[in-house]
Amino acid sequence: MTHESRTNIGTPTPDELREQVERTRDELGQTIEALAGKADIKAQAKGKAAAVKQQAADKTAVVSDQIRAKAQHAAQLVNDTTPEQLLDKAGRAASVARANRKPLLAAGAVLVVLLLVRRSRRSR
Repeated sequence: MTHESRTNIGTPTPDELREQVERTRDELGQTIEALAGKADIKAQAKGKAAAVKQQAADKTAVVSDQIRAKAQHAAQLVNDTTPEQLLDKAGRAASVARANRKPLLAAGAVLVVLLLVRRSRRSR
């Protein structure tokens, strides 16, 4: 009788066997998925490419922000260091040029014609 009770203690019940089989199946499934993931080189390459693409986009954003900030700083420096008289004269010159477009265009056309004539004489 003692021998019988010992074997009953060590023998799992059918429900325990089912649970053990189910756990083993789950573990095996997870192991297979992990191995398949390691063996799937195409998916790994796509993942790495996506990571590199994201890293490049992040770097581009950082660099463009830095460039924009430096350009604003340079514009501010130019604005701060340029004498007010020079800015006024440049503004007046631009206004005069806008008001007298026809004479400026005519002078530009004459200059272009003279340069073309001079160039054609050199090539002869």
